[in-house]
Amino acid sequence: MLIQMVSINVKPGHIEEFLEAFRINYEGTRLEPGNLRFDVLRNPDDEHSFVVYEVFKSSDALDEHRKTPHYRECVRRIDPILAGPRTKTFYKVEMADFLGA
Repeated sequence: MLIQMVSINVKPGHIEEFLEAFRINYEGTRLEPGNLRFDVLRNPDDEHSFVVYEVFKSSDALDEHRKTPHYRECVRRIDPILAGPRTKTFYKVEMADFLGA
């Protein structure tokens, strides 16, 4: 499994626009066979700060996700309303690590 966490800060006055763009991405991503989870989290202390938590079956599944129309449309919509660059953190989970294999 591959976990991707994307930190995003949205310019003031653009939160609804951001949420609509991510609704498109969320709905499409949840239908992808390689996606296991997709959550958009909002910082309760800063309404303009979000973390997107995504779990994919593999890095190949994430690569395929980035080619989809819903992902590309989301990026197209949010890029002009971001208060800074998106930052991405990745975690790889190997089930064998937990199963003693």
